[in-house]
Amino acid sequence: MPTAPPTVDQIRAWFPALQSSFAYLENAGGSQVPGVVPEAIARYMQTDYVQLGAGYSQSQRATETVDAAHAYIAEFVNAGDVGKVVLGPSTTALCHILAGAYSEILKPGDEVIIAETNHEANAGPWARLERFGVVVRTWPVDPETLLCSLASLGELLNERTRIVALPHVSNLLGHIVDVRAVCELAHSVGARVVADGVAYAPHRLIDVQAWGVDWYVYSTYKVFGPHLAVLYGHNEAFEEITGPNHFFIDRSSVPYKFELGGVSHEACAGLLATQAYFAFLGSSDSFSRPALVAAFDHIRSMEAPLQERLVGYLRSKPGVRIIGAGTSEENSVGTISFISDRVASDAITAHTDTRNVGIRYGHMYAYRLCQALGIPVEPGVTRASLVHYNIVAEIERLIAALDEVL
Repeated sequence: MPTAPPTVDQIRAWFPALQSSFAYLENAGGSQVPGVVPEAIARYMQTDYVQLGAGYSQSQRATETVDAAHAYIAEFVNAGDVGKVVLGPSTTALCHILAGAYSEILKPGDEVIIAETNHEANAGPWARLERFGVVVRTWPVDPETLLCSLASLGELLNERTRIVALPHVSNLLGHIVDVRAVCELAHSVGARVVADGVAYAPHRLIDVQAWGVDWYVYSTYKVFGPHLAVLYGHNEAFEEITGPNHFFIDRSSVPYKFELGGVSHEACAGLLATQAYFAFLGSSDSFSRPALVAAFDHIRSMEAPLQERLVGYLRSKPGVRIIGAGTSEENSVGTISFISDRVASDAITAHTDTRNVGIRYGHMYAYRLCQALGIPVEPGVTRASLVHYNIVAEIERLIAALDEVL
């Protein structure tokens, strides 16, 4: 068993993609995966690639793999006995399924509040409930602080509020929202909270019980796993809705009632393989909640100096504005967006690509946020997004490339 947290070189050795000379600094769009993930997927497809619940031995093993993936993710988010998890193809798809389920029980005049900082995945599905007579209200972003304040939420909440949808971290701003405080305020009027944790989950430990959140969704392909997404729901929240799967499937059969067509079996095998990586990060021989806590403590400590270096550089550049509510490690993650008053965002990323550095430009699907802040949705912002496996040398390469174009 390791006696000290692994070094960055030991960590990068797990990732085949990181053995190239390319600097992956667009991790908010999707992280790289440890080699154990594709190995597990290939092994599953070569040995147990059959339908679930058929009774014969290969099918039993396949069923065990999918069940184990759900159990692992329940532990990952700390669901305990208060909630359950559903797996699906993407956060967008799961939010649409959830909003569709609520469309069957919400009544005309009921209200939904959508944070203006949302990724469209957790905005559009709720906004579409207007066609059922649901009143959709916008929780506005303050153009100065770039926050959706608790005070402004309090002004919107009333006895008709049923849903509050927000990002735990905006995938454009990078600021960490106090989800627990939002839940306490929303619950005071009987509303459910749907938090999008996609931009939070690669950087900080998820603890749905500590936050008291009703619904929490994130993408595993942005947390070093295969292309899947997770929807956690509190038991009481699941009890009030019916999933969209076939009529003969009992509504209490969760996650089955919400996993249309079934979840990707091979992706579940790949997801299970990430347990070994998080155990390694947590300096443990096996995966456990304590190992996960240690892993994310290590992740946070590794990301902090990288974030500080890049933010410090951008602050020093004339004509560059960081688009973020918080830029310190304490209240934000390493998702850093900026605009230049001299160079368009698409031109910046085109130049960094010539230097073998991958970053991104655009509205980042935070379309409503860009509109609210007066940022043209095209070409939008430039975004660099780092994770723990990035190294100082990659940040310096990015800075050198930015110096050339800015």
